[in-house]
Amino acid sequence: MSDHHLKRLVLLRHAKSDYPLGVSDHDRPLAARGNREAPAAGAWLREHDVVPDYIVLSDAQRTRATCAWVISELGEKAPTPYMDSRIYGASSTRLCAIINETPDTVTTLLVIGHQPVLQELAMRLASADSDEEAVYELAMNYPTLGLAVLQTEKSWAEIDGRDMRVTEFVVPR
Repeated sequence: MSDHHLKRLVLLRHAKSDYPLGVSDHDRPLAARGNREAPAAGAWLREHDVVPDYIVLSDAQRTRATCAWVISELGEKAPTPYMDSRIYGASSTRLCAIINETPDTVTTLLVIGHQPVLQELAMRLASADSDEEAVYELAMNYPTLGLAVLQTEKSWAEIDGRDMRVTEFVVPR
């Protein structure tokens, strides 16, 4: 795989959320731990030169807060994020369709979302030449701040299944 037309997809699960009484699932905030740990995801992206040029996220409160921490760590390199209400509660098929809408001018796409859809989509997209250990780790557990990096030479519109190479799975904390 050459780097010439390489597309990178980063699937980031939101940071640890709280469960306050009387608050809907959609409106749950980050827990104190989530607020402490979330900046580590942005720092990891910056330090490993996986800086997104486009960010799309669920409109849930916990993903918005996670995104704010990631952006604060990316600094001036951070693109303006786009909230998409379709991500919250989406199936892997629906989330893949949302990713298919990404303009091909985007080289690195960061999606901030939820379980179980991120894990399901990563497994659906993982090609046979993926890093075996990374696929095993994400298949076993996709905890809060779980971050999968996938690559392909295909256009965003062509991505469907088994066509992205999983290169890394980390939980930056």
